Amino acid sequence: MCEHQPSCPSADSADREAAHLVAHYPEQGWSLLCNGVLLFEDTGELLPDGQVIAPRRSLGTEHVATAA
Repeated sequence: MCEHQPSCPSADSADREAAHLVAHYPEQGWSLLCNGVLLFEDTGELLPDGQVIAPRRSLGTEHVATAA
């Protein structure tokens, strides 16, 4: 899919997020990279083969125990 020189990382590369943006829709919370990866604003990803990469960002739901 990528026609850049040098080519962007493939969708199965560890650095796949370094590929060029093809479409960016911040109001909808997603971007499409030239390697076919869909990036979501929560840091989740959908690869071209349908594989889901879970978000790596904390959603702030952890509770820190404090001494009383």
